[in-house]
Amino acid sequence: MGDTWYLDELFLKIQGRQQHLWRAVDEDGDVIDILVQSRRDRRAAARFFRKFLTGQGREPRRLVTDKLRSYSAAHQTVMPAVVHITDQYANNRAEVSHQPTRQRERQMRRFKSAAHAQRFLSVHGPVQNLFRVGRHLLRAVHHRLSRTQAFGVWREVTCV
Repeated sequence: MGDTWYLDELFLKIQGRQQHLWRAVDEDGDVIDILVQSRRDRRAAARFFRKFLTGQGREPRRLVTDKLRSYSAAHQTVMPAVVHITDQYANNRAEVSHQPTRQRERQMRRFKSAAHAQRFLSVHGPVQNLFRVGRHLLRAVHHRLSRTQAFGVWREVTCV
C-alpha cells in the first residue's frame, strides 16, 4: 500500500437515475475502496473519505484528485494535514482504473441497482488487484511465479 492515493468519481446510470461511483486507487494502481452514492457534493466526498480511511486505518501522505470542489472541501474537514494535489493529468491513474468497471458494466448489461453495483464492485476491485500484474515490468519467470501465487490465493479464498 503506497503513500499516495488517487481519487476519482464517475457517473453510472442505474435504472435511469444517475449515480456516482467514487474510487480510491493507490500509487500501484490497486483499488483501495469504492462507494456508490447518488450525490456528488461535499458531504458525499467527506463520507467517502471517512469510509476509506477507516478501511485503511491510516492517512496517506499525498492525496491526488481532479479539481472537483467537493474534494477540496471534504479534504479540509476530514484530513487537513494531508497534502492535496490537483494538477492537470496528475489523476490519470485513477481515471484509467475505471476502464475495467466500464467493461464489466457492459458485459453485465448495466447494474440493476446501486446496492448491486456496490456489492459487485467491492469484490471486483480486490480480485482485479490480485490478478492484474504489471507484465511489462516482469521477466517471464517472475510473471509465471506471480500468476501461480495469485491462483494459489484464489484457490484458498474460494475453497476450491
